[in-house]
Amino acid sequence: MRAIGGWVVGVVLVGLASGLLGLASPVRAQSNAPVRCVSNDGHYARCAVPWRYVELYKQESKAACVRGESWGVDRGTLWVDRGCRGLFGPADRGGHGDRHDARGGWRPGPGWDRQISLQCDSNKKKYQMCQVDVGRNGRVRLGRQLSDARCTEGYSWGWNRAGVWVAHGCRGQFLVDRRW
Repeated sequence: MRAIGGWVVGVVLVGLASGLLGLASPVRAQSNAPVRCVSNDGHYARCAVPWRYVELYKQESKAACVRGESWGVDRGTLWVDRGCRGLFGPADRGGHGDRHDARGGWRPGPGWDRQISLQCDSNKKKYQMCQVDVGRNGRVRLGRQLSDARCTEGYSWGWNRAGVWVAHGCRGQFLVDRRW
């Protein structure tokens, strides 16, 4: 009986020591503590948060942090892009004049879905990114070439959700069909 009791005490002491040393398995608690989310080198990143509605508490980057353009919430996950870095925390449901779609994600206000004309120039044949939020269902096309260098999609120009890029001397007027 004494050996069994000593064994139980030993197991309890090992369990306590493991917990104190941080070896115990982590528990994801519902917390209101801010979460830091970082877009390193302008790249898109996702951060797990325990809240459905999120707001930017403090911007920590020189790059702009604009909801729907360089940060947002999609399917319950916070995302950042274009160099946005900051502390994010829980927001009141639908607070701050924001609109949410049926899935609880942020949605831009009226007038967002529209066509924008954007000039983007590759000076000295260098790569250039011209930022504009195209939206998840948007499209871009070359409206008018302004350079002697040929503008070929996929080689000297292209686009992604963050905007239009040009290279190899391409200069052009681009038509951006913003669609959420």
